[in-house]
Amino acid sequence: MFELSAFLTALAAVVAFAGLGWLLSLRLKDVSIVDSMWSLMFLLTVSTYAVTLSSTGPRVLLVLALLAIWAIRLSAYITWRNWGEGEDFRYQEIRANNQPGFALKSLYIVFGLQALLAFVISLPLLVAVQSDAPLGLLDAAGALLWLVGLIFEAGGDWQLARFKANPENRGKVLDSGLWGLTRHPNYFGDFCVWWGFFLLSLGAGGWWTFISPLLMSGLLLRVSGVALLEKDIGQRRPAYARYVRETNAFFPGPRRRSAGSDLEQGDMA
Repeated sequence: MFELSAFLTALAAVVAFAGLGWLLSLRLKDVSIVDSMWSLMFLLTVSTYAVTLSSTGPRVLLVLALLAIWAIRLSAYITWRNWGEGEDFRYQEIRANNQPGFALKSLYIVFGLQALLAFVISLPLLVAVQSDAPLGLLDAAGALLWLVGLIFEAGGDWQLARFKANPENRGKVLDSGLWGLTRHPNYFGDFCVWWGFFLLSLGAGGWWTFISPLLMSGLLLRVSGVALLEKDIGQRRPAYARYVRETNAFFPGPRRRSAGSDLEQGDMA
């Protein structure tokens, strides 16, 4: 199924990368740098696997190009967004809940766990880059779905950044553009990107790799994405309650206008 030596080399590479990130987090006292590393873990895993196998051909080039665009853009955006902001509140809560000894624990509950998840979720792409099957309709559908995902993810990030840059929007809730279709256009975009990658794997015969996008979908919907961000946002941002009533949580859809008043506009993050 997989070339064992290449498989282990890719695993070692992503684990080493996570270890370096952990060492840096000790110096910075900020484990949320792992968010900037997350997408790069996928790129490192798949690139290492492809190089170790000396894989070539149109499928390999397509997969690596799509993955690189997604991974580098996302990492650059998160790094820019978080620069100088200190540790993210979600990680502050994890830190508080894992004392004493969080400095050591963060090696496996933050960095090690994310490296393992990235490696498992990368399986469709590992199948794709080792295949010499010709490109076909499934690959075209996968690339198209990836493009839809990138538009939602990058477009949502861009709209939110513009909104937050305007001081007049402080304390308000952004409900226009992509944010008027779904409360989490960036997460929905990620969802599309990874199901698109699965279609590329399916075109290479990797039907069983559906486990990976299912896992990513679960993370986005139930663990570190929508559920975590919205757990207490109603308490932190009272205006968000009307936004929740009027706008789909994840999958895009038309607004459900409440009678009587205009929704305050503002950001979700």
